[in-house]
Amino acid sequence: MTILVTGANGQLGNEMRLIAKGSTDRYIFTDVTEQEGAETTFLDITDLDATRAIVKECGVQAIVNCAAWTNVDAAEAPENHALVEKLNATAPENLAKAMKEVGGWLVQISTDYVFGKEPYNTPCQPEQQGTPTGFYGETKKSGEEKIKNVFDNSTDTTGGYIIIRTAWLYSEYGKNFCKTMLNLTATKPQLKVVFDQCGTPTYALDLAKAIQTILAKPAQGTYHFSNEGVCSWYDFTQMIARIAGHKDCNIQPCYSSEYPSPVTRPSYSVLDKRSIRETFGIEIPYWVDSLEKCIANIKKQQTNGSN
Repeated sequence: MTILVTGANGQLGNEMRLIAKGSTDRYIFTDVTEQEGAETTFLDITDLDATRAIVKECGVQAIVNCAAWTNVDAAEAPENHALVEKLNATAPENLAKAMKEVGGWLVQISTDYVFGKEPYNTPCQPEQQGTPTGFYGETKKSGEEKIKNVFDNSTDTTGGYIIIRTAWLYSEYGKNFCKTMLNLTATKPQLKVVFDQCGTPTYALDLAKAIQTILAKPAQGTYHFSNEGVCSWYDFTQMIARIAGHKDCNIQPCYSSEYPSPVTRPSYSVLDKRSIRETFGIEIPYWVDSLEKCIANIKKQQTNGSN
């Protein structure tokens, strides 16, 4: 299978690069930015004609869309709305159109931010009605709907969409909560971290492996993937510091209201993952086990002098 990965220089994209090394599939990694030491094909997925052209020229059979606007706070600024809408809703629709035309598969990475407005206290279901609290979540939900409209209106029985909602993504690459807290707990005498937002961290490498398994035997639908378990951002930080051996930082719990934000974040966005386990036979690691692996890899990178 020929698989095109968008946003290949981001967190998930870089993990897809890793798993591709041991795969018999052909991978094409695309982005709008360059990355030192990594071969990247330029592709602007907001350009439908360019997307169609590379799909047909390279015989692409599946696209994994790792590209998105992910700065949740900045998405609320009116001057950014047009670009956020284009990246999170229009671009996925373009990818869906390009894949429908060739009978291929689109794997769209979505988010727990499609939930949050309602006071959930049980894991969110894939079929549950989304109630976003901000423009980022609204545009990601819109992207999901546009993809479904493209494929649901198709009479072609080949190909289709696979929407995977994930949450609290972290990795060895780029900027993320895990790397930020590794630095802060090593350098600050005290931190305050919110304890009234609960979810589940997701190691991007685990998600990349799940995507590879899904593409081996795809089945259309909306699924959830995060690591197993539940924690708050405070718990997450405490575990990061404990694994890293950062004992000198006094980590204190606080309320979200102590850190005003342009957007209200979901207070409970634990994702129900039964359907992805049952449909694809995926074993999902416990979040602490995966965090230990990621931190070990980050320390190894630091020892080797890499970024």
